[in-house]
Amino acid sequence: MAPITIRYGRDVAAARAASGPIVALESTIITHGMPYPANLETARAVEQVVRDNGATPATIAVIKGEVFVGLDDEQLEALAQSKQVVKASGRDLAAVMVRKGDGGTTVSATMRIAALAGIDIFATGGVGGVHRGAEQTFDISADLTELGQTETTVVCAGVKSILDIPKTLEYVETQRVPVIAYGSDDFPAFYTRSSGLKADHRLDTPEEIAEAMILHAQLGSGTGILIANPIPEADALDTAFIDKTIAEAVAEAEKKGVARKEVTPFLLDRINQLSEGKSLKANIALVKNNAALAARMAVAHSALKTQQK
Repeated sequence: MAPITIRYGRDVAAARAASGPIVALESTIITHGMPYPANLETARAVEQVVRDNGATPATIAVIKGEVFVGLDDEQLEALAQSKQVVKASGRDLAAVMVRKGDGGTTVSATMRIAALAGIDIFATGGVGGVHRGAEQTFDISADLTELGQTETTVVCAGVKSILDIPKTLEYVETQRVPVIAYGSDDFPAFYTRSSGLKADHRLDTPEEIAEAMILHAQLGSGTGILIANPIPEADALDTAFIDKTIAEAVAEAEKKGVARKEVTPFLLDRINQLSEGKSLKANIALVKNNAALAARMAVAHSALKTQQK
C-alpha cells in the first residue's frame, strides 16, 4: 500500500518551495457551517484576505478520497453545493479516504493535515469545546485533544458561544495548550468580544505571537497554541441578545434529540434563523478578521524561521 499522498494546489506548492508564509483554512465552514451561496462567497473572501495580508491560503479538504491542501475555485464551488460531504474530524479521515468520499475538515482534521503538510498556522472561526451538559453527555470536541498533541497554532474568535466556555478553558489547560488573547485581556466568545473570563496571556502584535510560537516549539512542548482574536467591535452582537438566542436554540436541540457531530451545525443554523441573519453576518466578519491576523502572523513567523537558518 502506497503512503498517503497530499495533493497541493498550485499556489501552495509554490509557497512551500519558496518557504513562504502559508495559512491553513478548514472546509467545514464551507460544507457544514453556512448555507449556499454565503459559504462559497465567504470561502473566496477569506482566501483573498489571506492573500491581501501577504500569505498564501491553503484550504484543506478530502476530495474523492484524496487529501488536498489548497483548492481551486472549481473545487470550492463543488464543496459549497454538495450535500454528500462528510463532516470529517481527525478520527474520520481514514474511513472517508478508503471510501473515496468527500470530507469537509473540522478543526481537528485540518490541524492534523496542516501538520503533515508543514503548515504552522491555521485560521478558523471558533474551535469546538466542552458542550453544555457535558457532565451528563461527555460531549467534548476532538478539537481540544488535537490541540493538546498537534503543533499547530490556531487563530480563532474564542470558542463558539454555544459551548460551556469555563469548562472548555479548564480542559484546554489540562491539555497544556497556551491560550493567548490578541490585543485583549479577556477571552472572547465568538459573537461577542468578551466571555466574562480573563485570558491566560495577552500579546499585542503578530510579531510577538510569532516569537512565542518559535519559543514554544523550541521548548518541545508538543502542543498547539490557541490564539483568541476578538470579533471586531463593529461586528459584535449584543451579549444579552445572543445569549437568549443561543439558549432557545440549545433547548430546541435537546427537545429534538440532536446529538454528537450534528449538534453544532443544528445550533448555528437555528441561531442564524432566530437572529434573522445577524449571527451569520457576525460569523463571516470574525472569520475574515482571524484570517487577516493569521496571515500577518505567518509572514512574521516565516521571517523568524528564515533568520534562524
